[in-house]
Amino acid sequence: MGENLLEIKGLCKHFNLKKSIFEKNKKVLHAVDDVTLEIKKGETLGLVGESGCGKTTLGRTVVRLYEPTSGEIVYDNKNITNLNFQEMKSFRRKIQMIFQDPYASLNPRQTIGDIIKEPMEIHNLYEEKNRDKKVLEILELVGLNSSHMSRYPHEFSGGQRQRVGIARALACNPEFIVCDEPISALDVSIQAQIINTLEELQKKLGLTYLFIAHDLSMVKHISDRVGIMYLGKLVEISTSDEVYNTPLHPYTEALLSAIPIPDPDISSKKERIILEGDIPTPINPKGGCRFKSRCPKAFEKCEEIEPKLIEVRENHKVACHLYTNI
Repeated sequence: MGENLLEIKGLCKHFNLKKSIFEKNKKVLHAVDDVTLEIKKGETLGLVGESGCGKTTLGRTVVRLYEPTSGEIVYDNKNITNLNFQEMKSFRRKIQMIFQDPYASLNPRQTIGDIIKEPMEIHNLYEEKNRDKKVLEILELVGLNSSHMSRYPHEFSGGQRQRVGIARALACNPEFIVCDEPISALDVSIQAQIINTLEELQKKLGLTYLFIAHDLSMVKHISDRVGIMYLGKLVEISTSDEVYNTPLHPYTEALLSAIPIPDPDISSKKERIILEGDIPTPINPKGGCRFKSRCPKAFEKCEEIEPKLIEVRENHKVACHLYTNI
């Protein structure tokens, strides 16, 4: 895992919002704002944060479902930021996405076999007579079988539909997959099965994942490194053990304190960090640190200057003024 497969440099994705006739200023939603990170070949980078922090937008921008406002996306040493549709087509074979909702992401009018076969047809992969055989191989990889090929999505449970979504992502033999909260819509017992399937596929096929999720415990289990997002910004990133055992950013500390512990005796002694103050808006954000209105450790510098993401320990970066003078 020494070589970078994906490099994101200063990536921004802004959305222009409609303003009323009474508003003078243009309203811009800063969904992703100046995010820089790298993902190495064969690793899983977990991305966590509250709803609305920009995790999904970042994932969709990386695969160019959203066009970036500014910044660069470099995949396997090739800048793909401004490639047109035809130029992106070859890269879409290598970069795939597993969507959050297994109910909405599958075409209800297609059989499972046709859903998985469609990417092969678009990219002209395999001879037509061999595609059904390939579909069966992929179905077996994700824990399904030949009897499922002729059935429709409504005949499956949520966990089975998500397996179909994974199978569709594998149809083009990708190298990199964005997993956009692939377990959040599933029962807890099914979540573990899907995570185990993703881990087995990574070992067999040498896949690289960007794993977006809310479940902090599950992210720790599957991820080699973890990034924390807040209001469009990456505020901390390090190895999974570093982030969970020695968090640096006050927001990360608050997130980790919310992880439930199944043992009531230990849970009762655990100190929960409750964030107070106003939740800021990502629309035309003001200067300074975006976490300042909720941070219990904020001081004057946080109001005026936006902190940069800097390395304060080996392989541990944080964007917080508490560490800028260390």
